[in-house]
Amino acid sequence: MIRIWIKYSIMFISLVLIQVLILNFIQFSGYINPYMYILFILLLPVSTPRYLIVILGFVLGLVIDIFSNTIGMHASATTFMAFARPFVIELISAREMDKSEYPGLNQYGFQWFLYYSAILVVLHHIFFFYVEAFTFMNFIYTFIRSILSSIFSIFIIVLSQYLVFRE
Repeated sequence: MIRIWIKYSIMFISLVLIQVLILNFIQFSGYINPYMYILFILLLPVSTPRYLIVILGFVLGLVIDIFSNTIGMHASATTFMAFARPFVIELISAREMDKSEYPGLNQYGFQWFLYYSAILVVLHHIFFFYVEAFTFMNFIYTFIRSILSSIFSIFIIVLSQYLVFRE
């Protein structure tokens, strides 16, 4: 149990540092902003209670907000994503998931993980970018920005599963 807490604490700190020190400085024409830190919420074990997922989502987003000076935007988007996570798992899982597993690429395969991460990343990014814009005046621009950033973030998340988070 302690080993699991240490593993997830290291993952939390590592993803925050990668986001704050590297990915926050990557922008392609103002359209693509990669957010890899949400991988922490994606990889929490299936047995994690829903309330704890939402609390961890809020704390993760708040930490990113503090370093990014974004006044609660990441906290709200990550909390929303964390809230949606159990429903997405139930929606796309054809079989009963083992509660001891975490929903990673190695456990459920590429296609399942791609659907799972794509749905949650798109939800997160659309929520985040519309909160950031705080208007529907530039609806198309914000939507395109959300989708392009989602595609790039999903690519980074899946790539990290192949390179780093193998077991």
